[in-house]
Amino acid sequence: MWVASGKVDHKLQALEAQFKELDFTTDNLTQKFEYHSKTLANQAAQDELWTAVLSLKFTSMELNILYSYVIEVLICLHTRVLEKLPDLVRGLPTLASILRRKVKNKHIRDVWESVLEEYGLQEGDITALCTFFVAHGNKAEHYIDKVRRMYIRDVNFMITNMVKNQALQDGLLKAVQVVEKGKAVRVSEEQKSPLEELIPSIKS
Repeated sequence: MWVASGKVDHKLQALEAQFKELDFTTDNLTQKFEYHSKTLANQAAQDELWTAVLSLKFTSMELNILYSYVIEVLICLHTRVLEKLPDLVRGLPTLASILRRKVKNKHIRDVWESVLEEYGLQEGDITALCTFFVAHGNKAEHYIDKVRRMYIRDVNFMITNMVKNQALQDGLLKAVQVVEKGKAVRVSEEQKSPLEELIPSIKS
């Protein structure tokens, strides 16, 4: 009887080991599936964003106005990060350098996230704004605040009415909000960054 009981225990242990192995394999497969699903979803969202940015039906004047808000916010973010990381000013000459280095540098990442929170922005907003900048920055012009108001009285309505992609719409609306609330700090001529040199001046 003891021998039979021992055999049963041995089989149960073997089955338990197999189940554990199956659970481990299932967990691995599930994690891989979730990772690939997220990757594909992110890629699809990015493709959709690029399509939306490139297919905007704005006039050149309207694009210039949107570009003006976008560039002011991107410069503002770059400047604010450098204010919090004075020792890394030379190593972070552009906003792109911050975006690259924050991936592997926790200190830079923490500061970047705190700056985004400070301005009420999220990573998705920055992705949208950077995509807009890359797509239209080479031909767009910066309009100062007074000029913007002469052409468009309600830029929020223009964005909501014309931009159908939700991520792009949210990013542009938040850029306008940041600038209109006066949070976009005006950078002095002495503190010009390479990104800022793309425009003649930023004055309200």
